[in-house]
Amino acid sequence: MPVGVPKVPFLLPGDEDASWIDLYNRLFQERLLFLGQEVNSEISNQLVGLMIYLSLEDKTKDLYLFINSPGGEVISGMAMFDAMHFVEAEVQTVCVGLAASMASLLLVGGEITKRLAFPHAWRVMIHQPASSFQEGQTVECMLEANELLKMRETITQIYAQRTGKPSWQISKDMERDFFMSAEEAQAYGIVDMVAESV
Repeated sequence: MPVGVPKVPFLLPGDEDASWIDLYNRLFQERLLFLGQEVNSEISNQLVGLMIYLSLEDKTKDLYLFINSPGGEVISGMAMFDAMHFVEAEVQTVCVGLAASMASLLLVGGEITKRLAFPHAWRVMIHQPASSFQEGQTVECMLEANELLKMRETITQIYAQRTGKPSWQISKDMERDFFMSAEEAQAYGIVDMVAESV
């Protein structure tokens, strides 16, 4: 039987009795954010809003973005990437399962020296952006191809800048799905450290 999002007690300042709030709202108050689904405009807008709000609330405390995502829409992912660099609070990124495609770009986009993968993070994967264009006139296909090339170049440059790898190597590695373990992602420069097993 599904239970939905669990509720946890939370004592508001000035209250005598704890209120019951959903788990994620409680964790958001501790500056812990979660990307646990495919990147789309809805989750992107929610996380961008939370990053901005929490940074305005206290720009001196880090935000933590926990990532377990297969990736998703490039435009929505780039909105999150830009927000991570716009807010004054530093954003630490943590791979807790899968960070593939656009999710790996968000992982590498965390504050340098504060990007982490859990030891059993299943996979980190980079690849070139894919087209969702299936049918259309030749001119539309050509325009889409030009946009994809621009996106690919932008993504390549971001990985190169944030990993320290030359852009030719990033471009070559992105030709196909390039999977890495947590340790391989650290060696590649996508994360700065792998958490130790307890």
